[in-house]
Amino acid sequence: MKVLVVAERKDGEVRRVTLEMAARAASFGEVEVVAVKGERYSPLTHGAAVADRAADADLVLVGATLNGRDLAARVAAKLGRAYAADCTDVRVGDGLTVDRPMYAGKVRATARLPLPAVASVRPGAWTLPAGAAAPAIAEIDPAADDGRLRFVRFEPTASGGKRVSLAEARVVVSAGRGLKGPENWKIVEDLADALGAATGASRAVTDAGWRPNEEQVGQTGKTVTPDLYVALGISGAIQHLAGMTSSKVIVAVNKDPDADIFKIADYGVVGDLFEFVPAFTDALKRVRGT
Repeated sequence: MKVLVVAERKDGEVRRVTLEMAARAASFGEVEVVAVKGERYSPLTHGAAVADRAADADLVLVGATLNGRDLAARVAAKLGRAYAADCTDVRVGDGLTVDRPMYAGKVRATARLPLPAVASVRPGAWTLPAGAAAPAIAEIDPAADDGRLRFVRFEPTASGGKRVSLAEARVVVSAGRGLKGPENWKIVEDLADALGAATGASRAVTDAGWRPNEEQVGQTGKTVTPDLYVALGISGAIQHLAGMTSSKVIVAVNKDPDADIFKIADYGVVGDLFEFVPAFTDALKRVRGT
C-alpha cells in the first residue's frame, strides 16, 4: 500500500502535523512525503501538482489546516476519490476507516470508505513518537499557472511576540466572558507565558473586540487538539466545545459549578478566577524557577 503525505511548512519549518502523519503512515505501508515548491499556497497550482503526484497512491493524507482542508478537497475531486475531512483517526484494513466529529462536536462518527481515498487529519490527532526522525521530503513543482487567481498581498496578524501560535501549540490557555473585559487579559497571558502556551478565546470575547478573531477557538474559529487546554471563565457552549473537545487534558476554572465546561473537563476548579489564576501562576513560576 502506498501512502502519500503532503507536507506543509510555516515560516520555513515543517509543521508538526506533517511529522505526526508521516510517523503514523509508516505503519500503513510505503510512505512518500512531498511538498510543493514555493512558500505561498496557491489552490489551483498546488492542487493540480499534488493530484498528479498522487495518481498511483492508495491513500493521500493532508493536515486539516486552513490550507490543507482546501487542498485535500481539491485533490479528491480531481482524482474522483472518496474524501474524509477533519479526521481524528484513520485506520487501514478492508478499506479505510476514519473517526471524525460531526454536528459541532456533539457526535463522533466512524465511517468506512473505499480505497483509494483522501483524508485530512486534525493536528494533534496522532501522537508524535519521542525521538521520531524528520521524514525525507520530495519537492515537486507546482502546476502551470493559468492566471485565474491573482495574489494581491499578504497581511500578517500580530504574532504575540514570543508566544507560540495557536495552531501549533501543545498547551492552550483560553478565556471567555468571565474575564469581564480586555483590561484583565494580562491574567491569561501571564499563565500562558508560565506554561509556554498559546492564548485562545471564546466567540463572545472576539465578538466583543477584546481579542483578535484569529484567537477564537470553536465551531466558527480554530479547532485545537493540544495536550493541555485550560479554560478560564468559559461556560462551555457547544460551539466552543466543538473546537477543543479533542484536547488530551482539559482544565476548567469557573465560579459557576453548573457550567457546561465541567461536563467535559478532566479537572475543574470552582472559584473566582481573579483569585485562583494569579496565585496558580505564581506557584507555577516558583516551581519552575522563573
